[in-house]
Amino acid sequence: MDSARADNAAGRLANAAASLERALRIEPRNPRLWQELSRVRLSQRDYVQAESCAARSNSWAGSDDGTLRADNWRLIAQAREARGDADGARAALDTAERLK
Repeated sequence: MDSARADNAAGRLANAAASLERALRIEPRNPRLWQELSRVRLSQRDYVQAESCAARSNSWAGSDDGTLRADNWRLIAQAREARGDADGARAALDTAERLK
């Protein structure tokens, strides 16, 4: 994940995504990896995949990690806003607020 974050920060988005996808083949139920891939997809302007990865992260996070789930809902809101879905983005932000 560290190398993926470094690649993402340096703008090497394809490398970051590839690193995370490899990690997910090893740990497919790791919600933090899914969240990080969501961030990369958002940077790549692949908003549908960004939302999908954040939702997948939420599905593996369980109910114990409200902070992670709230962060995922914020990512979903950003992806929806970028796609022009203001109502969906607002609903996602409302969900994030409830998880705090």
